[in-house]
Amino acid sequence: LMFFENYLSSGINAEYGGASIVAMKGKNCVAIAADKRLGIRFQTVSCDFQKIFPMGKKLFIGLPGLATDVMTFANELKFHTNLYNLQENRELSPKTFLSMVSNFLYKRRFGPYFVEPVVAGLDPDTDEPFIASTDLIGCPMVTDDFVVSGTCLEQLYGMCETLYKPDQNPDELFECISQALLNAQDRDAYSGWGGVVYIIEPNKITKRDLKARMD
Repeated sequence: LMFFENYLSSGINAEYGGASIVAMKGKNCVAIAADKRLGIRFQTVSCDFQKIFPMGKKLFIGLPGLATDVMTFANELKFHTNLYNLQENRELSPKTFLSMVSNFLYKRRFGPYFVEPVVAGLDPDTDEPFIASTDLIGCPMVTDDFVVSGTCLEQLYGMCETLYKPDQNPDELFECISQALLNAQDRDAYSGWGGVVYIIEPNKITKRDLKARMD
């Protein structure tokens, strides 16, 4: 507990680096998007930092938070996902993956990873869209429309509630999630500097980079 309090009092927490990540459901597809900025509070360090990681053929995770914890946690998840695929001889489903993420975070609750994951993917058997998020100690939230995470939380909620419509096709979903991300991060000094969007469909995955304000 003292270790955790020292971290918080030193100002090192999930908001230290800044991030904005959002996932949305569409009709037989799902999208996940993130900004590219890596910073130390208001100081920008990089504008091409990876925050979305593939964990399967149709499964992705977005990790906002402390940069070192993002990379460490992503590597740990990839290792255990590969191990599961080898032992079970099948693809990990998004629901099972969410349970794995939640379990790892809760196990470290007294000295947590400063990440707040967003999971998005299609079920490997049924191609059913799935999105969810957790907090830094692994409490899961599964929704049927959209999930958001990062320092840009409130702005993203506002934009998503305004723009989101159910059962959008992949092109409509791309436009919706892109506008939500770009307009929300314009109102957050900790995130921005471009974006990346993944559209996950049963037969393909499309990655698109977004240009944004660089100030």
